[in-house]
Amino acid sequence: MTAHRIAILALDEVMPLDLAIPAQIFSARPETPYELTVCTFATKVHTTGGFTVVTDGGLDQVRVADTVIVPGSEPPRRPPEAILAALAEAHERGKRMVSICTGAFALAAAGVLDGLHATTHWQYIDDFERDFPAVSVDRDVLYVDEGDVLTSAGVCCGIDLCLHIVRRDLGAVVANRIARGLVAAPHREGGQAQYVPAPVAVAGDASLSDTREWALQRLGEPVTLRELARYAGLSKRTLIRRFTEETGTTPLQWLLDARLGRARELLETTDHPVDRVARDCGLGTAANLRLHFRRVLDTTPTAYRRTFKN
Repeated sequence: MTAHRIAILALDEVMPLDLAIPAQIFSARPETPYELTVCTFATKVHTTGGFTVVTDGGLDQVRVADTVIVPGSEPPRRPPEAILAALAEAHERGKRMVSICTGAFALAAAGVLDGLHATTHWQYIDDFERDFPAVSVDRDVLYVDEGDVLTSAGVCCGIDLCLHIVRRDLGAVVANRIARGLVAAPHREGGQAQYVPAPVAVAGDASLSDTREWALQRLGEPVTLRELARYAGLSKRTLIRRFTEETGTTPLQWLLDARLGRARELLETTDHPVDRVARDCGLGTAANLRLHFRRVLDTTPTAYRRTFKN
């Protein structure tokens, strides 16, 4: 594989989790081409966690990178002009530009987001919209993919965005393998809400995780909302409410996303005809599979297989 250089640009008062997410997901693995460097404007930066990060890389690493990632800092503030110039130069040279959380403020200040859709942490989104009127702000999403410019919402949405980038680069199998290592959801569509008002249950009697696992084992079957509710021991209305509180999306949308994820894995790892892939993932027909691939991925199952088949 051709090496793909990634520069994570840590600004002063960087949030440790925002920095750690891309550092972990894009770390060196045998099955990925990523060469990762963490860089700073000075030799070290302070974090919001009370410790200092010391790096070997400087802005020269931003200039030679294929992908530049800016983690969030708090509170977001305008970076030094040298940083803005380096970000603008990288964008002008066609490099992929990525922000996590409030890192979008730096990209916007450098002019990278002008005329594009973008998002940031929900707590700062009013300030972002006021400060950068040239940017079209998407409030209720996990992340925004504008091709070579991608932005994520608050903190852990950076996991979703980074896994989305891996999936775009290398396919669902590699992305899901990394997600399993992180014990993270393998795929959440960017259009889900970033702010879930209720606490997210992870395990135990109050969680619907068993119901989701039950559904994942039956993706090839016509699982209905009624069946999901019956398995969970809830009314359909209560199931929808609690499912949305836990995942940020509805049960049927979650099920569709899971089926598309299974289809992508089957296309990458098997030689099954497209109509069988459609049946095995629960989408029924090849025509229905093509419809959803075109809508969600802007490609066809055959073209996807040609790109990512192992």
